[in-house]
Amino acid sequence: MTMTDPIADLLTRIRNANMVKHESLEVPASNIKKEIVEILKAEGFIKDVEYIEDNKQGIIKIFLKYSKGERVIKGIKRISKPGLRVYAKANELPRVLNGLGIAIVSTSNGVVTDKVARKNNTGGEVLAYIW
Repeated sequence: MTMTDPIADLLTRIRNANMVKHESLEVPASNIKKEIVEILKAEGFIKDVEYIEDNKQGIIKIFLKYSKGERVIKGIKRISKPGLRVYAKANELPRVLNGLGIAIVSTSNGVVTDKVARKNNTGGEVLAYIW
């Protein structure tokens, strides 16, 4: 069975594991998922990430981060979906919670945060909000 929205699946798995305070989770690997997870690690939303080769597509093992028993990721929302794509110009990119959260944007320069896209003056597809 094929998955229609692998990004939504990744975000949902992170959200669900985070809600029940799991230490880690595993998701099937893809290039865009790797880029999204690397952004989450760089922004401090997850503790670590590990790539496991299994002679197929591979697995991404994500280690979630908690601060004093509280979740670091308070919310995740998928914005652009396969049925309704959402694009924004550089000056129209949203500020998530007035800069406390991030928007993940797929640009011509790869997958970046809204801050980097604004700095590079590149718009793109708004994939998700994370706060």
